[in-house]
Amino acid sequence: MKIAIIEDELLAVNYLKNLLDIQSIVPVTETVILRSKKQAIDFFEKDSADLIFMDIHLGDGMSLEIFEHVELFTPIIFITAFDEYAMRVFRHFTIDYLLKPFEEQDLHKALQKFISIRNNFDPEPVLKSISSLRQPDDEMMKRFMVREGNKLKSIDEHNTAYFFASGKYLFLTTKDHQTYIYDDTIKDIIQKLNPEIFFRINRKFIINKEAVSEIIKHSSQKVELRLSPEPEVNAEVFISKMQIAECLNWLNR
Repeated sequence: MKIAIIEDELLAVNYLKNLLDIQSIVPVTETVILRSKKQAIDFFEKDSADLIFMDIHLGDGMSLEIFEHVELFTPIIFITAFDEYAMRVFRHFTIDYLLKPFEEQDLHKALQKFISIRNNFDPEPVLKSISSLRQPDDEMMKRFMVREGNKLKSIDEHNTAYFFASGKYLFLTTKDHQTYIYDDTIKDIIQKLNPEIFFRINRKFIINKEAVSEIIKHSSQKVELRLSPEPEVNAEVFISKMQIAECLNWLNR
């Protein structure tokens, strides 16, 4: 397995590389060290890796800017000393993050998580989430325009219980149980929403935290959410298996 480390601090690079060399969770055949955003862009323009460790802050800019120049379809474990950024990444990504200073067991947990998802890794929502992370909070949508007969109506984010996809359409349901067709897609709208308020729990539903009335744990891999108001269709709403831990963490904040 080829691993790429995008990190500008030499001590941090050596520390992580040494931990990777002595662990036995994943076989490492090659480790590529990239000390800047420019080096990373130059490398990924013509090469690839199986797993990337990426520091968010580099000497020549934010590592998230790399995605503006090259397409990466590789699982990423972010590294940061800034808790604000780490928590935003954790909310959006299906891999993991390491918060400096991290210990050997923290790396092992991240690698175990990588093993559990790598065969079903879908890069599309990750790329969408990266775009959301780069978007300033004041650009997040706070009101949603819907059509009511021949009139337009603006609905506040706090009155929005959830979005759900059905067939070719995306619907918005309010807390007072009104449902409207919303002109967008579930993949696009999620990057425009405030992650403190909304979470995409599966392929069909984006929910407002305040719309959750009950959490039912059928098993460690099957967690159901009861929503208020109850959906008119797809009444049984389950969290995607890959999202369970992250969603429960989000609900607990």
